[in-house]
Amino acid sequence: MADIADKKLLENDKVIVWELQLEPGERTGVHQHQHDYIVHVIEGSTLRATDANGETNDVPLNANDTFYFRIEGDIATSGDLQTTASHDAENIGSNRYREIMVEMK
Repeated sequence: MADIADKKLLENDKVIVWELQLEPGERTGVHQHQHDYIVHVIEGSTLRATDANGETNDVPLNANDTFYFRIEGDIATSGDLQTTASHDAENIGSNRYREIMVEMK
């Protein structure tokens, strides 16, 4: 299984802070979110999340969007957004995508 993001910026007993950057057409690889997490979008694009069954969910994400995802079982939910906690994310947009993610332990 892949890491959640490209670069781990910080880890301590409370949080893990990641930076993720995806060029158009790049994907994260299948990874598992085990902790609630916050995402802050730095550069927006459209991501396609694909779950273990091959089901997809396309999500347009804009610069300065911020989301809090709660993990309940294998579901990650933030307001109306929902995906499986285990998924692959692909940048299907035409712009680079960048985010900072903070996982709460």
